[in-house]
Amino acid sequence: MNPSNQITFLRYPGGKQRHLSYFAHILQNPDHSWQRYVEPFLGGGSVFFFVNPEKALLSDKNQELIDLYRGIRDCPEEVWKIYQKFPNTKRDYYAIRGWITEELDIPTNAARTLYLNRTCFKGMWRHNANGDFNVGYGGQDRRWAICESNLKEVSERLNRADLQCGDFDAIIKKCRKNDLLFLDPPYRPGAREELNAHYGYGQFMFSDQKRLAKSLITASRKGVKWVMTNSNHPDILDLYHVFFQYPLEKGTGRSIGKITGTTGEVVIHNIREAVT
Repeated sequence: MNPSNQITFLRYPGGKQRHLSYFAHILQNPDHSWQRYVEPFLGGGSVFFFVNPEKALLSDKNQELIDLYRGIRDCPEEVWKIYQKFPNTKRDYYAIRGWITEELDIPTNAARTLYLNRTCFKGMWRHNANGDFNVGYGGQDRRWAICESNLKEVSERLNRADLQCGDFDAIIKKCRKNDLLFLDPPYRPGAREELNAHYGYGQFMFSDQKRLAKSLITASRKGVKWVMTNSNHPDILDLYHVFFQYPLEKGTGRSIGKITGTTGEVVIHNIREAVT
């Protein structure tokens, strides 16, 4: 694992690319030989691409996101061909955003999602009550920061992965000894709950945090090793008081785009051999 493994093709607020240096030593622990990498909150996938595992189980609750990954994995050239033909005006953006996705084939659906992600406002992922993507237009400036070779590289990495869509608990239950489980649940730094759907797919309540803690305690008893980033709210830290915890020392915190030394975030893990 090294920085050259990193791939960034999605704009994803809350992604962990900036934070990798703070917990890479755990993922790279020489005392363990991970047989499979598992991630139930896939998001932008920065940690998956950094680890670059030979075998992976990847999941997210956002069906639109998983369909994007599947489309790029299975037909990157077709996705790129469609993506580059999309027009470049604000009016066109809203027209494409309004397409009925159930009527689209796999590569067109993936290209549409990628186009919206690259041209929407601040790369947000927000949906209305009907589950439709409804982020406003942000411009074309970041559309061509990616190219066909990026999608082919993403496809190559994803060919080693099983992609699923669903609740985190079902994925964690599939974990076994010698799996490396990484988790980045939806959270607001320093807060007890994530209530802002602008930066996540729906809300993640404290009841979900408790369900997650219960799942990870059960996984630990099975011998599963895991690393997680989360809010440093006292109620959340208390859920994991028997595990290793240390703060993320630098990041965006609550102010998206503004680097701060008081992030309100923490790394929690159960890998005893790690030196922190």
